[in-house]
Amino acid sequence: MKKHILYFWLLLVSVPMFGQVYRNPIIPGFHPDPSVCRVGDTYYLVNSSFQYFPGVPIYESKDMIHWQQIGNVLDRESQIPLKGATSWQGIYAPTIRYHEGTYYMITTNIGNGGNFMVTSKDPKGPWSEPIWLEQQGIDPSLYFENGKCYMVSNPDNTIMLCEINPKTGKQLTMSKALWQGTGGRYPEGPHLYKKDGWYYLLISEGGTEMAHRLTIARSKNIDGPYQSNPDNPILTHCSLAGQYSQIQGTGHGDLVQANNGQWWMVFLAYRNFGGAYHHLGRETFLAPVQWDKGAWPVVNGGNPVDTVMFVNEERRMKNEESIGAKNEKREVKGTPLNDSSFFILHSSFNWLYLQNPLMENYEVKNGVLRLHPHGTLAENDRPTFKGVRQEDVNLLVETEVCSVPDKKMPMRAGLSVYQINDGFLSFGVENNSIVLRVKLKTIDYVVGSVPLLEATQNVKLRIIADEKQYAFAYSIDGNTYHPVGNMDCTLMSTEVAGGFTGVIIGMFAEGDNPASAVDFKYFKYQDLER
Repeated sequence: MKKHILYFWLLLVSVPMFGQVYRNPIIPGFHPDPSVCRVGDTYYLVNSSFQYFPGVPIYESKDMIHWQQIGNVLDRESQIPLKGATSWQGIYAPTIRYHEGTYYMITTNIGNGGNFMVTSKDPKGPWSEPIWLEQQGIDPSLYFENGKCYMVSNPDNTIMLCEINPKTGKQLTMSKALWQGTGGRYPEGPHLYKKDGWYYLLISEGGTEMAHRLTIARSKNIDGPYQSNPDNPILTHCSLAGQYSQIQGTGHGDLVQANNGQWWMVFLAYRNFGGAYHHLGRETFLAPVQWDKGAWPVVNGGNPVDTVMFVNEERRMKNEESIGAKNEKREVKGTPLNDSSFFILHSSFNWLYLQNPLMENYEVKNGVLRLHPHGTLAENDRPTFKGVRQEDVNLLVETEVCSVPDKKMPMRAGLSVYQINDGFLSFGVENNSIVLRVKLKTIDYVVGSVPLLEATQNVKLRIIADEKQYAFAYSIDGNTYHPVGNMDCTLMSTEVAGGFTGVIIGMFAEGDNPASAVDFKYFKYQDLER
């Protein structure tokens, strides 16, 4: 049964749902480090994007359950230089805030500049050029009060506070230490809130793996001293209660209050498949929070978070009669491309490139996408690659590779299941054959190879995945598909391949001759419900 089909535009459309439960993750796939704010009756959420361009996807919702991507905050190379960025670099955890008619997004560009913020009057953009900041440390956040703008981040494994000019970024006060957490490694992801006369400081600890957790402290003064919650951590699955959950690595959260006064938390976690392995990356989850007057916040009643969450009557969103058991997506189909859709194709919100793309290597001609090679995926130097996040466990991805009559075929071209530059699968045309390869660290191994009868044949490539494996097949006539090989999903997990993100599936062209080219007639992404 088809749940949704996405072609080149890959739009997400919400539909009203009914029931008293919702499904986690609320934004699946590679969507780590969520931050959220509410403006009126609308919620806005951003995620980190690391080495991918464009950066910092921004989502909109009316109920915090159904989210639609409305753009990318960093959509120009001048905002997001990514030279040489790996899966461990680029854009780290962003924070989104709204104050007096202006939206602020503050984040870190690891390897290319450090901490900066951008602003906009409209969350859909355009957003400003970077405003660079003096206080370093990752995961910066903003807090506004009484005409002042405060910044927190974590230089030297300590949460530090300073006042800044929100227009220029100039630091107005010395950085002051607030808290080092409860003793877990990597105290990071700080956010400040004020409630009932207390300043609350929420942070992450333990690293973004099994020991990840959220802790909180509070003070009557913004600059401290901060006292730790005696019931810390307020969220972790590294516990007796959570150790057997599929959901692990819970942490890096942000709090928001709904119109009806109910508090909620968005946070990252990952889902294990095939044992203690995760390949989809760190995803965005949601949990209710009870925050009584003068008390400490309690996340999900102190219980582990699940993939299916039951919502009490009093915790429903304002004007929300009920919440659906599944965060369904309406089926969306794209239309054939033509030359006039070049701009649409290259500005689609969901597409991702590795580092800042060389746009001359991506063309739309006569309704097809033409790719010119630039090195290889393994070289990690702006390779020719255009993909989307794998958001579904069970899926079908398909494309058709065509020779360009007046140009030489690139060395390799086809589909890639990409986790990191030295951890990916490639499936496509190579030396007049259909070839399936696995790249893992120093290993570059041909799993299967089938010769083509003609070098100019059009070939359809298909990947079908479930929680255990990726199955690769090809077709010449478009009807009969021939298997080439299966690969275990654990090979693309963070635990095996490495990386800090999640699987991206897309089209690629590799080679040392930029004059060569290959055409892709379409790209189909279909979520399969088993």
